[in-house]
Amino acid sequence: MPVRAPEDLSKGKLAMYRSYPDLRPRPLSGRGNDLEAENQRLQARLAEMKEEAARNESLLRKTQERELELLRATTLPQLLERLVHGLRSSYQLDLVTLTLEDPQYELRHLLWGENASLDEMPEVQLVDSLSALAASVAPLEKPWLGQYRRAEHKVFCPIAPEPRSLALIPLRRNEQLDGVLFFGSSDARRFTPQLASDFLAHLGLVAALCLENAANRARLLRSGLTDFLTGFHNRRYLNARLREELARAQRFRQPIACLMIDVDHFKRINDQYGHLAGDAVLRETARRIDSEMRASDIGARFGGDEFSIVLPQGGLQDGERVAKRMLEAVRRAPVEIPGGPTETVSLSIGVAVAEPRSDERDFQVLAERLMAEADAALYRAKSAGRDRVAVSPNVVT
Repeated sequence: MPVRAPEDLSKGKLAMYRSYPDLRPRPLSGRGNDLEAENQRLQARLAEMKEEAARNESLLRKTQERELELLRATTLPQLLERLVHGLRSSYQLDLVTLTLEDPQYELRHLLWGENASLDEMPEVQLVDSLSALAASVAPLEKPWLGQYRRAEHKVFCPIAPEPRSLALIPLRRNEQLDGVLFFGSSDARRFTPQLASDFLAHLGLVAALCLENAANRARLLRSGLTDFLTGFHNRRYLNARLREELARAQRFRQPIACLMIDVDHFKRINDQYGHLAGDAVLRETARRIDSEMRASDIGARFGGDEFSIVLPQGGLQDGERVAKRMLEAVRRAPVEIPGGPTETVSLSIGVAVAEPRSDERDFQVLAERLMAEADAALYRAKSAGRDRVAVSPNVVT
């Protein structure tokens, strides 16, 4: 069979294409358009992934910086401020809130003891039960990111503005949910389920540990010698200091005054408004009493609604004058009851004075006698109608 020359093959193909036009090669323009569209889709996805990676890297860097700031907080109010305002500024968010479980009101008491008011921190909520507030958060083991749904998330967003996307960060300690940190953004794409959340989970762990440490520091400062509710010293501290001041009074041959103070009808306030309201009244009463104390005076919460003030180098007239100033300071303006009306509070005050003898050696017994004499004067003030000062006529020696 003769071998055809290449040009003969070309002629044969042309003849075949003329006879069968459907076999002619089709242009690649359609396939090219498909490839171009796929390429554009992949490029868009790559740009989106790069944007997400950049956001994650920025978020991680900011998280590390904020964690250091949280660890440097020395007080509970300072930590709360850094958790809400500091994180909002650092992450450039529209809203950050913190909801903590506080069934025994301990955190509220610790904050009051540090002169911090929750009214000044509307972003912070202290609730009796997180599960009662929002049942959906009970199983929350890791951060949840997604779109804001008012029906589910409004409880964590008590103040404006309402966001479009959010992150719920659980604060867990010892496998227990202690609180929820809420990040809100007006950008619907800021928090999505695709966003890496490992560093947010780590932030939640650090925040929970910092809260525990801050609360422990506040407890430590106030449990030993200080009443955590009012900020006054406690009875143990008063007993020790009173013995020292009596010894000093003997050495310098000076008198020392003691005031026993009782809040009038305090049980009625507790019964009518609840113990939380009673605590608020005690704290405000202590603040007003403290405002009339001299720098050298020693104040203590003696127990319940009773206070005791020791005035070193204070005679009978000094004690009576200071007691009347305290009485006026407390009754001058009504005390606001949380969630209720105002109440005018009055005091009954008993005043007694001691002048230790030069041969006195048992200052513990002398201290007990001085407080008993002031307490007897207090009883007379209450028996005479309350809202007054009674002075003991007896000088304790």
